[in-house]
Amino acid sequence: MKNDLEILYEDNHIIVVVKPSNMLTQGDITGDMDLLTVIKNYIKIKYNKKGNVYLGLVHRLDRPVSGVMVFAKSSKGASRLSEQVRNHTFKKKYLAVVNGIDIKDKGEYIDYLVKEENYSSRVVSKDNGKYCKLNYQVIERNKKRNLALVDISLETGRHHQIRVQFAHHGHNLYGDRRYGKSDLSELALHAYSISFLHPISKELLTFTRFPDKKGIWNEFNFCKENDN
Repeated sequence: MKNDLEILYEDNHIIVVVKPSNMLTQGDITGDMDLLTVIKNYIKIKYNKKGNVYLGLVHRLDRPVSGVMVFAKSSKGASRLSEQVRNHTFKKKYLAVVNGIDIKDKGEYIDYLVKEENYSSRVVSKDNGKYCKLNYQVIERNKKRNLALVDISLETGRHHQIRVQFAHHGHNLYGDRRYGKSDLSELALHAYSISFLHPISKELLTFTRFPDKKGIWNEFNFCKENDN
């Protein structure tokens, strides 16, 4: 776990940070450190806050997923950002490494998902699941590893949606122990961009952070060229 908090933007209403992989977004029964608590501690110390610190959780990333996230520092900000998430005007883009270079150059996946008791999700019939949609485009293929780097635009935000849909369509994500091969590789899924209207000023904001040059990401030239 990183001890330092990577902050991309902060004002009185929102804070945009980069979530490390394998860190919880919000605390759970494991008691492991989570990003929400890390940011609250940062705010408490920086601004010498007394008592509880308010921080609104607007969206989530699964524990193994890294990437850009925004949190609200006021209840008004949280409400307005959450409304954008519900209305699908809050835009999220991901990079993922998937198995199989035979994947089409670009495509659209529309499926229906149901969340099960074991915290997994699966594709079911239209009558029994919730609608989900994403679009993707292949950026690069690694023939030696039989892997492809894809850029994903997520239009809905269902539980484990990207992981389930790509696995269902025959291209499970690299390092996905739940929906793919059971190995010890790190899940190759990174939320590299978010776009939304500032909850107060209404200015359109976009924040981008590409994956670190390590592990499987280092196998692709795109990631090397765009790392900052």
